[in-house]
Amino acid sequence: MTIYFYYGDEEFNIEQEVNKLKKNLDKDFSDLNFKTFDNPKFTDLIPILRTQPMMFGKMLVIIKSNEYFNRTFDDTEIKQIEEALDNNNENLDIVFLAELPRNDGKKLDSRKKFFKLLSKYNSKEFLSIPVYKTAELENWIRKQAKLKKLEISSDAASSMINQIGNNLRQLDGELEKLKLFIHPEKQITTEMVKEFCISNEDLFAFSDYLMQNEKDKAVLEYRKLLEKRTCLEIVAALQTMLRKWIMLKAKAFEYSFFELAKLTGQHEYVIKLNLQKLKNTSLADLIKLKQNLTDAEFKIKSGQSLSPEKEVENVLFK
Repeated sequence: MTIYFYYGDEEFNIEQEVNKLKKNLDKDFSDLNFKTFDNPKFTDLIPILRTQPMMFGKMLVIIKSNEYFNRTFDDTEIKQIEEALDNNNENLDIVFLAELPRNDGKKLDSRKKFFKLLSKYNSKEFLSIPVYKTAELENWIRKQAKLKKLEISSDAASSMINQIGNNLRQLDGELEKLKLFIHPEKQITTEMVKEFCISNEDLFAFSDYLMQNEKDKAVLEYRKLLEKRTCLEIVAALQTMLRKWIMLKAKAFEYSFFELAKLTGQHEYVIKLNLQKLKNTSLADLIKLKQNLTDAEFKIKSGQSLSPEKEVENVLFK
């Protein structure tokens, strides 16, 4: 048996580590030998830690444990947890997860007895990569591309960062899309990134026309985006950008460009560019657009819309 403690604000890297452990499970019994628990009560936690695998091979138990760091375990409880961890089944692997919100600077309290206990085992902190650490982000992109049997130039990786930011899940998704679009080619170039990856500029052009009530141009931009993404992907990407734009409009007068970059996960140059383009757009209009997108997304996902693409058009361009 092995005990793991994964924590931090980069949930994509945490998820990848968990997926590596899942590969060790017997595929024929994976439904029985993989369990996830969400902050179980202490009375339930000890039996979970002593779980016996139900079939042959290893068993993997994931325990989401954020709430455990907002409470205090007494010495007796800590001792029981430690004994259960040290004496559980040799075929049982246990992973404690504490995923934190991105970009809000929160940390787990390392003074807590529970934190100190878990740190004795295989503990690892996963932090999001700040957008200004371009070399580190480029290195991550190259490694991720290599896992997908792709190669990417430094300029192309830099272009992905400028277009997408530091969201690793989104960067990974763009690499997957590039792999499909360029097959059987293996080398990703800057031109390919600009052609196939949705960018902040694409989204801004789309939303900019909406803000200026130039609906004909907005429809054309929307349909261009549909050539690269499904409407739900466009809505999700635009929702992400809108959250950042709303933060920029709300905080622009009290935060520096460096602080805004940390808050939104965008490069300082992109921050300056977006603030300039948002100059004549009100915060209220951005919030209204975000609500319209949320309404459209709900109708599509709940099956109330027969044509998702038209649903988005009707909501945004009515």
